[in-house]
Amino acid sequence: MGSTSGRSELIDSVGVAIERVGNGLQAKSQLLIGLRGVGKTVLLDHLRVNAEDAGVETLRIEASEKKSLPSLLAPQLRQALLRLSRNEKAKDLAQRALRGSAGFAKALKVKYGDIEVGLDLEPEAGLADNGDLEHDLQALLEAAGAAAASGDKVLAIFIDELQYVPEHELAALIVALHRCAQRKCPELLVGAGLPQLRGRMGDAKSYAERLFEFPEIGPLKEEDAKAAIALPVKEQGAAIEPGALDRIHAETKGYPYFVQEWGKHSWDAAPGSPIREVDVHTATMTAVAALDGSFFGVRFDRLTPAEKNYLRAMAELGPGPHRSGDIAEVLKVRVTALGPRRSSLINKGMIWSPNHGDTAFTVPLFDQFMKRMMPGDEWRKT
Repeated sequence: MGSTSGRSELIDSVGVAIERVGNGLQAKSQLLIGLRGVGKTVLLDHLRVNAEDAGVETLRIEASEKKSLPSLLAPQLRQALLRLSRNEKAKDLAQRALRGSAGFAKALKVKYGDIEVGLDLEPEAGLADNGDLEHDLQALLEAAGAAAASGDKVLAIFIDELQYVPEHELAALIVALHRCAQRKCPELLVGAGLPQLRGRMGDAKSYAERLFEFPEIGPLKEEDAKAAIALPVKEQGAAIEPGALDRIHAETKGYPYFVQEWGKHSWDAAPGSPIREVDVHTATMTAVAALDGSFFGVRFDRLTPAEKNYLRAMAELGPGPHRSGDIAEVLKVRVTALGPRRSSLINKGMIWSPNHGDTAFTVPLFDQFMKRMMPGDEWRKT
């Protein structure tokens, strides 16, 4: 399926930002914001491939609830610096940055026990080795930026699931990127995260809004969603009827992950060409079952019984967003009693707050899934 359909404007704007920093001009780092299933990860990887094709030095990490940012960043940065050290013009400064990487890992090992990084060179005393993340990350990225500049390269850092990074680590990353921008280092962050990421960046550092662009990634427009199905079908020498495309769009609401699932199952269900609306109807049962067992199911399995009840109460009210008071009313409890449960679900990336007092699912169509998983009224009794 055409996973980057309808995203050409964003792809171009990120390419321009990378080109600008390579030319010593100011450009904002880019953070892609959107719900689950809108194709942020696919888009992030597409942008990284484009950057590498343009000769950009890249590193790619996926933030996690269980691992610190330094532990994820340090080994990937080391690999990028090793590649840069093979560039004759960048060799000396890349090796200095590698010494900084060794000092960074050694100094922060006490605080972040999950840091594991190869020590190619002995640490350089005084370079990124204070043991203070905000200071050391700034020094390390500056050294890496200087190495990239000496080799006429841009260093682009790609981070997925950025909303999982703790606030103090986000603050250190923002400070480091701000300093690098002031020094006109050819470095840029291209990140992706759930809608709460914008607020979390602002909470971490009030000036974050000035440093970043926050392009919102939503469902595909109807024509783009249909093209994402019809074009691959055509490339296979087959056809799909307009009514079938209408049905797929109605079922998926244009969310790329779901469009892809319905397209695959409709193709499998069709006895031949063209794919008809009745084939989509048949495919819907298998597509829903596949999503329940994977896309929805893996998220559901991480929840406590109390969290499941909270989401089931939200589902009872519809797709959302919903007022906290309305959710409490469904559960027959005080709003204040739900605070810890709500916070936990936000931390797990299951819900977010589009406005004060509002709560919304981060996973599209999750309300329907919750009703399938917890039918009837038994959940009200626990």
